[in-house]
Amino acid sequence: MGQAAKVLQLFKTLHRTRQQVFKNDTRALEAARIKINEEFKSNKNEASPKKIEELIKIGSDVELLLRTSVIQGIHTDHNTLKLVPRKDLLIENVPYCDAPTQKH
Repeated sequence: MGQAAKVLQLFKTLHRTRQQVFKNDTRALEAARIKINEEFKSNKNEASPKKIEELIKIGSDVELLLRTSVIQGIHTDHNTLKLVPRKDLLIENVPYCDAPTQKH
């Protein structure tokens, strides 16, 4: 696959991930869209294949970080946040328990 195709694929993947991670949060969706577009535009004229590969690696790492580490929180009260983890985040983790048991 050529570098241009890799860059385009990464661009699309980042936007798909953004839509999944920040679902129902219009402010975060818009901020992420703007940031992704700005980063790609700022490096649009990069000609060095080595630098392009480095940027692709950084973008892939960011996508992985977003997909595996970001959890939405919703303000429910003055000092309370309700966490809304996506189903794919809970696969490798122990499910959350509202009434934790004490270790003896």
